[in-house]
Amino acid sequence: MILIVDDKPENILSIKKTLELYKFEVDAAASGEEALKKILKHNYTLIILDVQMPSMDGFEVAEAISGYSKARDIPIIFLSAVNKDKRFIVKGYDSGGIDYITKPVDPDILLMKVKTFSRLYQQSLELKQIHQSLKEEVEVRKLAQEALIAHQRQVNEMLEQKVKERTEELREINKSLEASNHDLQQFASVASHDLKEPLRKIQLFGAILRDKFLQMDPNAMAYMERIVGSSERMARLINDLLNYSRLSVASIYEKTDLNVVVQEILSDLELMISEKDATIHVEKMPHIEAVPGQIRQVFQNIISNALKFSRSDISPQINITAELVADNHPQSAAHPDGHYCRIVIRDNGIGFNEKYLSKIFTIFQRLHTSELYEGTGIGLAIAKKVIDKHQGMITARSKEGEGTSFIIVLPVQQVNNVNNLVA
Repeated sequence: MILIVDDKPENILSIKKTLELYKFEVDAAASGEEALKKILKHNYTLIILDVQMPSMDGFEVAEAISGYSKARDIPIIFLSAVNKDKRFIVKGYDSGGIDYITKPVDPDILLMKVKTFSRLYQQSLELKQIHQSLKEEVEVRKLAQEALIAHQRQVNEMLEQKVKERTEELREINKSLEASNHDLQQFASVASHDLKEPLRKIQLFGAILRDKFLQMDPNAMAYMERIVGSSERMARLINDLLNYSRLSVASIYEKTDLNVVVQEILSDLELMISEKDATIHVEKMPHIEAVPGQIRQVFQNIISNALKFSRSDISPQINITAELVADNHPQSAAHPDGHYCRIVIRDNGIGFNEKYLSKIFTIFQRLHTSELYEGTGIGLAIAKKVIDKHQGMITARSKEGEGTSFIIVLPVQQVNNVNNLVA
């Protein structure tokens, strides 16, 4: 809305009609005092102010308006029929006006200036509103950030407390596990000794009875063969259980030549290899940090399985290959400076269905009955536990009737030189 301030009604009427013709909303005041009262009550986008008025002239009204925080930014156009001198025009600008027009007023010029200054004032208000909104948004974000930081601090404190509590719990659990492992090891040693002694007597006296007194009685001979065979399987089971339990104690890693380990195993299995007419090809393998006795168990269990689970119509063929790889993954790419060693033990035996892959590494799990193939069902469980302790991985690829490939990936160097207790 535009406010016209003039003490002459005819002047107000003339300007008002011109502005209303162009859809401007117009208000009027016949004196400076009335104008000031209206300015306090209403919002105006422009003030057209006559200079020559009784009581308060236009300059005084403009100065009074500049003291109102609400109205100090409203643009003022001065109108004057008498004071056309330059010093009056300068005074008008000094009083807060943005333009000074002399009478008689050219309607087109007045209209052009009203449009311009009204638009500029509206834009100025919009910018102020945007600025205020931005300022409020900044404050809101600042408060939100402070609240978030405070909340995050509380969350961090809670997490730190939880971590401390959980760490203490794990420390206590670890102590308990250490004690349990020690007790289990002691029990396994005592139990194995106490069980082995009567088994040795069963085997010894059974063999004596079989060889000296039962040769002429086929039925008794068969029963005794079963007794001796069962006692031998029990002895193997006790030995395997003892080996499995020993994996729960701490061990020290050392530089290990895998070539020497494998050659020693092949020497121990020489009779079985000869009986099976087996062919074993071994590629050169790197040195790694390992527990030699445990790694020897892994190779011995897998190679002896390859010989044991061979096909009846073909001689066993076993190929052992090794290469450095980049990652601890069976499909990792070969790398000359890799930090891991991938070992593949491949045979042409009876194989198995891969849907049973997880089963073969579980203790006491067997894919074949003991009548078909000897064994306790612990060998591959021992192999997996050893590889896990060495921070490596083991898996297998196989097809029934086409053989099996065991894939082992081991770190060349261990992060810690002393193995942690494994539950």
